[in-house]
Amino acid sequence: MRAWAASLALCLVVAAAAHGAEPNSVYLEDLTSTELRDRIAAGTTTVLVPIGGTEQNGPHMAIGKHNFIARWVAGAIAIKLGDALVYPTLPFAPTGDAVTRTAHMRFPGSVSLTPQTYGAVVHDVALSVIDAGFKNVFIMGDHGDGQDVLSAVAKTLDAQWRSKGARVFYVADVYFKEKQQAHAYESSHGLPTHDVHAGTDDTSELIALDAQHRWIRSDKLAPSEGAQTARSGVDGDPTKASAALGDIFLQYKIDDAVNQIRRLLGAAR
Repeated sequence: MRAWAASLALCLVVAAAAHGAEPNSVYLEDLTSTELRDRIAAGTTTVLVPIGGTEQNGPHMAIGKHNFIARWVAGAIAIKLGDALVYPTLPFAPTGDAVTRTAHMRFPGSVSLTPQTYGAVVHDVALSVIDAGFKNVFIMGDHGDGQDVLSAVAKTLDAQWRSKGARVFYVADVYFKEKQQAHAYESSHGLPTHDVHAGTDDTSELIALDAQHRWIRSDKLAPSEGAQTARSGVDGDPTKASAALGDIFLQYKIDDAVNQIRRLLGAAR
């Protein structure tokens, strides 16, 4: 399913729920508790727990970038899987030290959790999923920092609950494999390969999702002057971004995650 087709499908299911049609949205927050109970009773056993982040993205891109992308991608993954639901996107992740103002915390609007707090919150969200009656929990993060914490939480919970019939997995490919593919695509198409933060990859993905032109400031697009620049908050070249590239990179995320999830489910049987 191409990214634009997944977007259309998401719009249709959300619109149907909003107008009183069959409550078939993949997003937990669109459902009532009894509707969720019925979905579980009907055999829905898989939940995706998307993790975003709230951090600066330079002068050209909205602070909620990770949250917008994480939620949309998780919905598209759930639709492609066909039998999964998406829990609310966790909007916070480690982004630097709030006291010493390191990394993204040098800029206003960034929100950071310590790794300990981050892990505890993700742990409790996943535990709530299990408590609801789901059997397969997939944790996935759109934010780079804290990926190791997500992996550790999944391993801990899986070891605790596996014998009780519930599994908890970490989906690494939605982040790491997509980054590798995006870098390879940029390299083979003459695009900047130094693309760390708020550059071509990130900006393209958000442009592709920004149908109402709320999240990108086109007049503020500018490349960074050096690696990990502290002045602009950009580490890459967003001027090369486009919706067409965003469709490609978002599709990488969807396909990579779906393929890994299916492998994990197959190995778990």
